[in-house]
Order: sequence, then C-alpha cells, then structure tokens
Amino acid sequence: MVAISATDRVFVLTGAGVSAESGIPTFRGVNGLWRNYRIEEVASPDAWRHDPRLVWEFYSMRRRVAASATPNPAHLALASLEQKLGERLFLCTQNVDDLHDQAGSIRVVHMHGELFKSRCDTCSRAPFRDTNTYDPPAELPRCDCGGRIRPHICWFGEVPFELDRIFRALDECTVFIAAGTSGVVEPAASFVAHVGGRARTIYVGAEEPANASAFTECHLGKAGEVLPLLADSIQ
Repeated sequence: MVAISATDRVFVLTGAGVSAESGIPTFRGVNGLWRNYRIEEVASPDAWRHDPRLVWEFYSMRRRVAASATPNPAHLALASLEQKLGERLFLCTQNVDDLHDQAGSIRVVHMHGELFKSRCDTCSRAPFRDTNTYDPPAELPRCDCGGRIRPHICWFGEVPFELDRIFRALDECTVFIAAGTSGVVEPAASFVAHVGGRARTIYVGAEEPANASAFTECHLGKAGEVLPLLADSIQ
C-alpha cells in the first residue's frame, strides 16, 4: 500500500462497493433492476415527471435499507485517516447513504446527494433532513410554495453536486485513491484520468473496475480489509 508523506494531499473517492460491505445493494450488481424496472426508469427527471409516486416508492425502500446499515471498517478507516490528515484529506463519495458521516467523517462531499435529505422541486428552499418517508407517502409531500418534495439525489441526466470544489481538490492532490467504484459512472470515472501522470493513483476494491488500466496500483480485496492498513500506516 502507498506510503503517504507529511506533505501529501490525498483525494479519496468511494463508490457502491464500500457501502455494499455494509449490506446496501449496489443495484448495478443485480443487473440494475428494481421490481423489473431499470434504475434509470426510477432515478431520473423523466421518471419524476411521469410517475413521482413510483420514484418515492423506490427511494423509501432505499431509505429503509440504508437506515438499518452500519459503518464498516472501510468507513471507520477513512474517518481515522481524516483525523490524521485533517484538511489534507478530501473525501468524496458517490454513495448517497450517510455511513461515512456515521463513522465520524466530518468533511465528506456527497457528489450524488444524500438519501436522508429532501428538497423542493420548484423553489430554492435548502435541502433538509427528512426521515418521514421510510414508507411510500400516501400523498406526495408538498413544499409550502406548492412544489413537490423530491429526494435530494443527483439523478441520471443531472449534474453532480459541488463539482467545482471537487475539481479544485483533484488539481491539488498528490495521491488519488478510489475504493469500491465501478469505473463506469461519469464524471467520477474520469477523475483518475484527470490526475494521471501527476498524482499517484491507487484502486482498492473487491472487483477490478472498468477503468483499471488508468491506475498505477490496484489492490483487489475488500475495502474494509485494505483501507484500515493504509490508515494504520500513517502515524
């Protein structure tokens, strides 16, 4: 595993494989299907326009599953790494659960949104913590402005959150680590190419990602087994 110096700036990207070790389904791992729907059919602006109740059924199910999950050693290792590196660690996750936060990570960036938050689809009301829809709502929730309340999720076809901040961190990093990512979903799949040739690039995960050739190191194994070794190596 890579050694991290006292001056390195580390960018860590986590994907569905990390949450899967806590029992949260990846959906892509089951052919991208939910109740015979393709995930794009229940996680897109078109789906929200055409059948918002079906979208809420899907995300209520996801909330129920995620609510019973607990952080695994990978989440805990990254929280420990943050304590050691402070602002020199930038943790970006594609996952919408709150397991990094539960583990103690303070500055995690949720580029695809947060499962337990909702927002209005019409007005500028800030996203808010929402645990009222573990079960599909009998009536579609409404904002005071009359707009519909939707999950605070970056759907297919939407722009991920905080990209300016993310690319600034990519430009500054000297070590890039991706853990449990498929190497398929853009723009995250291209992060390693963005820093390639300048930063050290390491992949950690149970399966080889689609963009494995872009990494200088690949450590195949559970993130919950490999990442603690990295955190423990830093004094």
